[in-house]
Amino acid sequence: KNSLNSAVMCLKVVDTFRVVIGLICLVPGASAQPIPRELWGRWIVRRDLPTHMISCWGDEETRKLLGTEIEYSGELFRWKEIVTKNPTAATTIITARQFHDEYSGQGAGSSDVTLKEVGINAGQARRITIRHPDAHISGATVEVPGDDVLVKDQNTIIFSVCSVFFEAKRATNPPANPTH
Repeated sequence: KNSLNSAVMCLKVVDTFRVVIGLICLVPGASAQPIPRELWGRWIVRRDLPTHMISCWGDEETRKLLGTEIEYSGELFRWKEIVTKNPTAATTIITARQFHDEYSGQGAGSSDVTLKEVGINAGQARRITIRHPDAHISGATVEVPGDDVLVKDQNTIIFSVCSVFFEAKRATNPPANPTH
């Protein structure tokens, strides 16, 4: 029953997140553009970040994401076999307070996360959101890993899937199987 309640809570969080992203896209300065060049390239998911979040994913789902590759370019956004061609993106600045309010729960004993907890010590971060059709990674989410990222530095991005936060590092070696 606990896992069912967690899954229901996660779906509510995902629905709320999608509404927030939709509203952000209506804000001036957040118009649809190609994926910014600062993201272009391949990124390897290196680790999950310990947070105080209630997640709809367990250790098994989390481990399956580690070591996978995300690719961004002007022509595509890819994670595993999920490819979005000619993607658009919105770039915004999210403050520490906004991040906390959007990603944390609202009640006593609910999830709580800060920018600092995910490794960003500044009072704000660049957030890049990639638009794509819904994907079915698991029964609990339609998110694609890397579709909504915080830029930590030129070689590190942070993202979450099902309320589990991950860090990905820029790959420095050429791809084994080029996608284009």
